[in-house]
Amino acid sequence: MATSKGSVRIIGGTHRGRRLQFTDHGGDLRPSGDRMRETLFNWLQHAGLYERRVLDLFAGSGVLGAEALSRGAAHALLVEKKRERAADLSRQLTPLFDDRIHIQCADALAWLQRGAPATPFDLVFIDPPYDLGLAGAACAALEAPGWLSEGALVYVESRRHDAAPAAPASWVLEKEKESGDVRARLYRYR
Repeated sequence: MATSKGSVRIIGGTHRGRRLQFTDHGGDLRPSGDRMRETLFNWLQHAGLYERRVLDLFAGSGVLGAEALSRGAAHALLVEKKRERAADLSRQLTPLFDDRIHIQCADALAWLQRGAPATPFDLVFIDPPYDLGLAGAACAALEAPGWLSEGALVYVESRRHDAAPAAPASWVLEKEKESGDVRARLYRYR
């Protein structure tokens, strides 16, 4: 099992420039790069992040959820399967965001099967390890009633050369970009 150390920085908002340290337990962590995150948050800027409830499935380094909170989201729930990573996220992000962030150590797909929350999410990030084929299943699970608010935005990142994960019919593709090995898509739930 490979272990490497790295860091990623928050690129906007109140914590702009803050570096998040992570240890890659297993060697499968692939944080979204600065350029793709800049594109994503430019897309989201027009929809507004202020007071949004965010779900970051497959949280990894936690940078997508942290970036949303730094830019004004009300609350973020980060789901991370690996216990060591979840502990790293809690250790670093709780002091920055206090009660606006919650880290859930769980398998994202199993966690989604437990049932929708009392209050639906306004923004969801789906950026799983590419080789596991989890994005399509996560999209399908979010189609169950109660997960998404009306007009919610869902960001799905996948490998560019693979078939794009199937999105539910109620999701409208708003934005799409390919860069290097990455395909990024932003959907709106109708």
